[in-house]
Amino acid sequence: MPTAHPPIEVPNRLLHGPGPSPVAPSVLAALAKPCIGHMDPEFMRVMNEVREMLQAVFETNNEMTLACSGTGSAGAEMLVDNLVEPGDTCLVGVNGVFGGRLVEKCRRAGGKVETVTAAWGDAIDEDMFITKIEELKPQLAVLVHAETSTGVHQPLDRVADAAHRHGGLFMVDCVTSLGGLPVKIDQRHIDAAYSGTQKCLSCPPGLAPVTLSERAMHKVQNRLTPVNSWYLDLTLVGNYWSGSRAYHHTAPVNMNYALHEALRLILEEGLEPRFERHQRVHTHLSEQLAARGFEYASDPDNSLPMLNLVTIPKSVNDEAAVRRALLDEHGIEIGGGLGDLAGKCWRIGLMGHGAREESVDAIVKALDEVA
Repeated sequence: MPTAHPPIEVPNRLLHGPGPSPVAPSVLAALAKPCIGHMDPEFMRVMNEVREMLQAVFETNNEMTLACSGTGSAGAEMLVDNLVEPGDTCLVGVNGVFGGRLVEKCRRAGGKVETVTAAWGDAIDEDMFITKIEELKPQLAVLVHAETSTGVHQPLDRVADAAHRHGGLFMVDCVTSLGGLPVKIDQRHIDAAYSGTQKCLSCPPGLAPVTLSERAMHKVQNRLTPVNSWYLDLTLVGNYWSGSRAYHHTAPVNMNYALHEALRLILEEGLEPRFERHQRVHTHLSEQLAARGFEYASDPDNSLPMLNLVTIPKSVNDEAAVRRALLDEHGIEIGGGLGDLAGKCWRIGLMGHGAREESVDAIVKALDEVA
């Protein structure tokens, strides 16, 4: 017979890469609560409260707001698969890895994809994007609010109105911004947005919050072709989260407990104080790094507070060895560069529960010793 392995032992890490982020003890405790059935009335109560708190954090009154079972990429596919029909024109802003992935998702859904691009580290020019909307009149326009691969904070205040003038929808990737920056779904007239639990929400990875406007749901409910994915079909999943409560799939019960607690902590702190904390801690990090000769690689006018893209100093011969020393000797995780920035930049995350001055002090002290 195969030999059983001993119980796993996991080291404590200070998670300051691009995600997952540090998780509060009460969120971990929520994961350990008794598992009940996914159709249990008590779990339905939890789902209702999760939806209400997600609406508050998204800053929306959208009825179709829920936690998709799966990571942020599942949330992206849920929205794309529901909102894109074969032959639809999709306009996607690409200035990093995750804009590129949205291009692929739209193509796989049958969309005819056009792009507006910017250099990695720069924001998409909003005027240029709107001009392209006027030219193409796309059924779906898509931007990444917080590009995790580059640390760019994308302006998007005027895009929805441009898309709506031509009968289109505006979708936003809020994976890294939700809970750390204002997303203002209703104020910005955003039709659809998705996120992930493992960034500024400070919950383990495994759920993808999504929200859709009535305009977006009209598109879903009047498709001429079936949604590609049965599992992510909002006409089915939506009835489980509200409506008739019809069984669709076995929801990850304990992950919803954890998200419930993470959202409760966010609203207990307050959105504005939380946003201010992320900005304050980012400023503390940038000052500490500048004093040591580090430079930021992202556009200083459009940089994220929770994901810091830092140019690796010329004095560092082996950046991967430095990251490994941070992990092995100090228990601190930071991220390497992706795509065009691989080997050139580090990504230092200050997300949610981890966005604290003492976290910054631990990071820079460790860098002093190993870099």
